[in-house]
Amino acid sequence: MGILYEDVVVIRQAEKPGDSIVITVNCPDKTGLGCDLCRIILLFGLSICRGDASTDGKWCYLVFWVVGKPSTRWSLLKKRLLEVCPSHFSTSGIYSYRLENQPPKPPDVFLLKFWCSSDRKGLLHDVTEVLCELELTIKRVKVSTTPDGKVMDLFFVTDTRELLHTRKRQEETVHHLQTVLGNTLISCEIELAGPDVTACSQVSSFLPSAITGDMFNLELPVGPPSGFLGSTPLSIAVDNTLSPSHTLVQIHCQDHKGLIYDMMRTLKDYNIQLSYGRFFANPKGNCELDLFIMQADGKKIMDPNKQNALCSRLRMELLHPLRVAVVSRGPDTELLVANPVELSGRGRPLVFHDITLALKILNICIFSVEIGRRMIHDREWEVYRILLDEADGNSEPRNKIQDHVRKILMGWE
Repeated sequence: MGILYEDVVVIRQAEKPGDSIVITVNCPDKTGLGCDLCRIILLFGLSICRGDASTDGKWCYLVFWVVGKPSTRWSLLKKRLLEVCPSHFSTSGIYSYRLENQPPKPPDVFLLKFWCSSDRKGLLHDVTEVLCELELTIKRVKVSTTPDGKVMDLFFVTDTRELLHTRKRQEETVHHLQTVLGNTLISCEIELAGPDVTACSQVSSFLPSAITGDMFNLELPVGPPSGFLGSTPLSIAVDNTLSPSHTLVQIHCQDHKGLIYDMMRTLKDYNIQLSYGRFFANPKGNCELDLFIMQADGKKIMDPNKQNALCSRLRMELLHPLRVAVVSRGPDTELLVANPVELSGRGRPLVFHDITLALKILNICIFSVEIGRRMIHDREWEVYRILLDEADGNSEPRNKIQDHVRKILMGWE
C-alpha cells in the first residue's frame, strides 16, 4: 500500500537565511528515477549541494539539499517532481504494464513565430527566459536577421502544461512576449507545427570535419578543457570488496552545474540501478560521491571491461558535460555548443538559456541560430550553432567568448 500522495514529495523551506531547502521523495522505485528528478531540479535553476538516495529495489527514499532563488515556484516544482514519481500501483505490476503497452504520446510541437522591427543585445535571452517561465520547452530555434535590421524568430516548442492549443494559453504567451519585447514586436503567431512547417526548420547537414573531430572526440582529454576552473583532481575508484551485493564507485571531483544529473543520466543510459548514493559538495566546490550500484540483473559489475567503460564515461561526463567552441564560419564568428542527449530522447535543460545569458553579459548580439540533433560517433547530440553579429565592431577575443560561455554553462560564474 502506498503512502499519501501529498507525502510523496515534501519540500521543507530553510529555517534561516543561508540554509539549504530540503526536498524529500518517498515513492516506488524505477530505473532512472534519480536522473528524472535531478533533471527537473536543474530545470528550475536549483543547485544540489548534498544528496542521499537509498532503495530496496521496490521502494526508494531520496533527499536533496538544494540552494534556491527568490523566484523559485516551489508549488510548481513539487507538481513536476510528482509527475515523474511512480504511483503506488507500480508495486502491483499495473504501472509496468502501462509503461510497456501504452507508451506516452509524444507532446505536440508548436511553431511560435514573431517579427521584431529591430534587434538589440540580449533580446534572444529575454525571449528564452520568458518561454522557460511559461514552461515551454524549446526544441528547435531558427533566428535570422534581415538586411534592413528586422528579426524573424522561429521557436519550435512543446508545452509542459499541454495547453498551447487553447486560445487562453496562446494569449498568455503572446502577452508575456509583448511585455518583454515592447514596441519592437511587429507580429506574433502560434500554430501547431505539421510536417510541412517543420521541414523549413531542418538544420544544415554540414559540420566541418575539424569541428566533429575535436568537439565530439570521445577519447579522454589529456588535460582539463580551456576555462576549466577546478583545482580538485578528478579520481574515480571501483571497489567490489565493501559490499556483498553491490559495486561501490567513489568519485572525487570539482562541482559544476548539473553534476548529479550528469552522473544519474549516465547510470540510466547504462541501465544501472543505484541502490544507495551519497553526494556532498563543500563551499569551495569540491565534491565527493559514493555510489553503490548493480547491473540490471541484480549482480555486481565484476567484468573489468565493463568497469573501465563505465569509469571512462563518468570521467568524460565530469570533464566534458558540454562541448563549447568558437570557430570561423567564412568571415564570421560562430559559437558552437553541444551536449549529449539521453537515450530517452531528452536533452539537457536550460542550455540555450545559459548560452544567451552569457552572450548578453558580454554585450554580443546574435545574428542567427540553428538548433538541431545529430548522430555523431554513434551518439545523439543536441547542437547549437550561433552566428555572432560583429557588425558594430565590438568583437571580443574568441577565447574569451568560449571561456565565458563555458563558465556560465558550468555554473562557475
